[in-house]
Amino acid sequence: MDLKIYQVDAFAEKTFQGNPAAVCPLDEWLPSSTMQLIALENNLSETAFFVQEGQDYRIRWFTPASEVDLCGHATLASAHVLFKHLGLADKTIRFHSRSGILEVQQEGEAYTLNFPTDQLTQEDTSAWIKEILGGKPVEVWRGKDDLLIILATEQEVKNLSPDFAKMKTIPTRGVIASAPGEKVDFISRCFFPNVGINEDPVTGSAHTTMIPYWSRRLQKTELTARQISARGGNLLCQMLGARVKISGTCVTFLEGRISIT
Repeated sequence: MDLKIYQVDAFAEKTFQGNPAAVCPLDEWLPSSTMQLIALENNLSETAFFVQEGQDYRIRWFTPASEVDLCGHATLASAHVLFKHLGLADKTIRFHSRSGILEVQQEGEAYTLNFPTDQLTQEDTSAWIKEILGGKPVEVWRGKDDLLIILATEQEVKNLSPDFAKMKTIPTRGVIASAPGEKVDFISRCFFPNVGINEDPVTGSAHTTMIPYWSRRLQKTELTARQISARGGNLLCQMLGARVKISGTCVTFLEGRISIT
């Protein structure tokens, strides 16, 4: 069996920036175990699979270790494949997913995700967080899947040296570290060792957690963000209440076929 595959740098202005995702369009679903093996073979933070359902699409995302409920950058990459490579004429795509309906709109060279807003609950800034993260938290918030750790400055986030073995003991998908940005409204780094990704280059889904926090703190509904991983990526964000918008651009790195025997 042969399948099409694309590798796309999402939230990137040029190749080798942003977050690379593999995208596999399917005519019908493969067994979950097969999709997991493909994701493991790709060895990227996410591999997205989608199948057309009427005028919409159903999407699923796999890290090398597990299937996840929501992934922003691989959704952006999937929309890029549909618009740029598969000839979709509509300007809006509706994906059905474990996290509900996700829309992606083409706006010039950029794509805009419309995702549900995360709900945050404040927690104590316990000493164990400092020990695991390698930095001193100002505030700690818990979202649906991740912990959001607020630090005082961008430099503190840059200087973090997490203990990933200890981080795996935290009963969350991951840990988001964020601070006010020097050139943008807020910056971040995102760590997901529990799903096989020590540090993710650019994480769209994590911004559903950060946008409500920074929108409230900065008293702004439109914000600029940058994830300051080694690859890095820029995002334009908008707080809509129950939903958020996250915009970025994509670059295709490769087109090919994979063979399953």
